[in-house]
Amino acid sequence: MSGFGAKSTTDEVLAGHDLTGMTVFITGGASGLGQETARAMAAKGAHVVLAARDQSKLDAAATEIRKQTGSDKVDTIQCDLASLASVRVCGKEANERFDKIDLLLNNAGVMACPLGRTADGFELQFGTNHLGHFVLTKYLLPLVEEGSGKRIVNLSSRAHHMDQVHFDDPNYASRDYEKWQSYGQSKTANVLFTVALDKRLKGKGIDVFAVHPGGIMTNLGRHLTEEDRAALQARVTQADQSFSWKTVEQGAATSCWAATAPELAGHGGVYCEDCQVAAVDDASSTGGVRSYAVDPDKAERLWTLSEELVGETFAV
Repeated sequence: MSGFGAKSTTDEVLAGHDLTGMTVFITGGASGLGQETARAMAAKGAHVVLAARDQSKLDAAATEIRKQTGSDKVDTIQCDLASLASVRVCGKEANERFDKIDLLLNNAGVMACPLGRTADGFELQFGTNHLGHFVLTKYLLPLVEEGSGKRIVNLSSRAHHMDQVHFDDPNYASRDYEKWQSYGQSKTANVLFTVALDKRLKGKGIDVFAVHPGGIMTNLGRHLTEEDRAALQARVTQADQSFSWKTVEQGAATSCWAATAPELAGHGGVYCEDCQVAAVDDASSTGGVRSYAVDPDKAERLWTLSEELVGETFAV
């Protein structure tokens, strides 16, 4: 037990930690959970690198973090995860600008959007949430290997309960599109990627964790209609009568915990929620990780499929 829980905040989780000298790279760092994670870590002395596609939003977030923390170690870098060309440019630029990455937080994502396609033709949620981070992590891995923190955190969601990865048609080429199932597939992919990546990095002393932040109202829900929001509220409260929305500070806490908790060293490849390692559970609607999301055979199958789809190998 970590001593923390669903209501713990980023500042509480990071109390007693000194991140001076550490470089933290956060996708989706221009808003929401990513910005709060960056603020909390900058307050503890970390050099934070905010990655997102919109430079004006990055600039605003960086300015706010500097104002809140007094830190002069806040950098930005553009990266559009829905374009592999942009991801590759970002990876190249990061390797030119930075000497290391101690903590890599693959935080960005899109949720429950209408059917769309990335620049490379992938279904938007699977392409952005999984494939974009798959390629970005490949290009940033040399920097992580140079770091001392040596942790990678992939943001998943309890929405992975909604669907598995459809290996025969992950991009909805022939099956009917349903936005929540699509989101669920992409979040399952985030966990499977965690399992496969952690297996490959064990010998390098790098731990990889998947994180469910909890239910938080951020701009991740920008595609939701009022009807969608009402249905989501009804769904979560029906499943869990004690459910309540988290603040952004509470939502980002599990990412901060997974990235820094000393007791997690050497125990990667797991799914965390509420600042705890979650149990494998195929029945509960209120917590746990589905067995299909941590299945090592499915994780390897996704790795192979991902390499095929992006047109390059990710050899570790």
